[in-house]
Amino acid sequence: MEKLTHLKSAVASLSQISENEKNGFINLVSRYLSGEAQHIEWSKIQTPTDEVVVPYDTLVSIPDDPAETKKLLDKLVVLKLNGGLGTTMGCTGPKSVIEVRNGLTFLDLIVIQIEHLNSKYGCSVQLVLMNSFNTHDDTLKIVEKYSNSNIEIHTFNQSQYPRLVVEDFTPLPCKGQAGKDGWYPPGHGDVFPSLMNSGKLDAFLSQGKEYVFIANSDNLGAIVDLKILNHLIKNKNEYCMEVTPKTLADVKGGTLISYEGKVQLLEIAQVPDEHVNEFKSIEKFKIFNTNNLWVNLKAIKRLVEADALKMEIIPNPKEVDGVKVLQLETAAGAAIRFFDHAIGVNVPRSRFLPVKATSDLLLVQSDLYTLIDGFVIRNKDRTNPANPSIELGPEFKKVGNFLSRFKSIPSVIDLDSLKVTGDVWFGTGVILEGKVSIAAKPGVKLEIPDGAVIENKEINGPEDI
Repeated sequence: MEKLTHLKSAVASLSQISENEKNGFINLVSRYLSGEAQHIEWSKIQTPTDEVVVPYDTLVSIPDDPAETKKLLDKLVVLKLNGGLGTTMGCTGPKSVIEVRNGLTFLDLIVIQIEHLNSKYGCSVQLVLMNSFNTHDDTLKIVEKYSNSNIEIHTFNQSQYPRLVVEDFTPLPCKGQAGKDGWYPPGHGDVFPSLMNSGKLDAFLSQGKEYVFIANSDNLGAIVDLKILNHLIKNKNEYCMEVTPKTLADVKGGTLISYEGKVQLLEIAQVPDEHVNEFKSIEKFKIFNTNNLWVNLKAIKRLVEADALKMEIIPNPKEVDGVKVLQLETAAGAAIRFFDHAIGVNVPRSRFLPVKATSDLLLVQSDLYTLIDGFVIRNKDRTNPANPSIELGPEFKKVGNFLSRFKSIPSVIDLDSLKVTGDVWFGTGVILEGKVSIAAKPGVKLEIPDGAVIENKEINGPEDI
């Protein structure tokens, strides 16, 4: 406990953050130090029934009545998690301003979608962006360009917590680390207290809003779904997590389980070593969390005020200038077990289309998708329900390099898999089909000519095309 006393006085001296943030941080650290980690007893895990994880196709369709639809939508607020930077893809600034398709960014598409709903139904769905101190300033500038749209855009910041020096449990900013590196945003589990502390939650409640739809700003499939909203309101579900069937690409994703009579999220980090392979299997755990969450606003208020949202703590060790630091984080999906009548909905894969790397960007920019009213819609000509698997070498990792290496994005409608390594450049109108592997020899530039059709081939030089 001595650690905590020392920490409290150190945190009290930090002028950069609010009392709410100081209290939240101390609370998190004391929970971490008390070792309250929740141990899952493997034998008690049950597969959730259809009552708990509702199949999407059993949801009632909404009658095509604009007045009823407006009534539903007027109860909704859309919140996008916008705290991430595009650093993995070689961009500076918020990830949501990377251009996805037709010169439009993630944020442009989100705004167009909500504008479309508002004008079609005469409703007033508002958009809220939860920024971090990393994305706040840039986002405010970017949001100005939507000032003429028919949509109210709000922003607030998630908490800013000091990184902890592992050696003596002192906040890094107290050690003279004055810049941004001394701090971290504590994961998206922080969305609930931060929404409340920002004053936005009470404002939405006073306008008669009932639900918030929370999703990652880089998930292009996370669009407003009336069937889900209608189901939650009718059945008084305080929380709903969208899950979707696992493929081999998703084996690490968290899954929903029934445990001691409650539905809860099971993450790979909570799984005992001897059960990890079982956790990753598609047979026993068939679904995973998309991080599309629907949550009742009154319930958030009730639980935050009662300090009842004690999500599992995720310790994230980092190094800053050679100093080992620790950041403690939480995930919004883990809050599911604290809400009443919480459910999952097993949604089609089309609602999970995240762009985490340039390989995802290739798919989204290709003929596999079209863009209608800001919605990215999968091409019906693709018969295989799974997307092609794409592996691009390090030369393609940054968006700028990726874009310069394709004169145009190849056709991938009939592609099963693509692996590219080395210094490869693509011409226009290239068509890829079946299993394709393209590997340039070290130090050699390999150009795929305009209009090339490559089907089930391994290409190591111009002679193979």
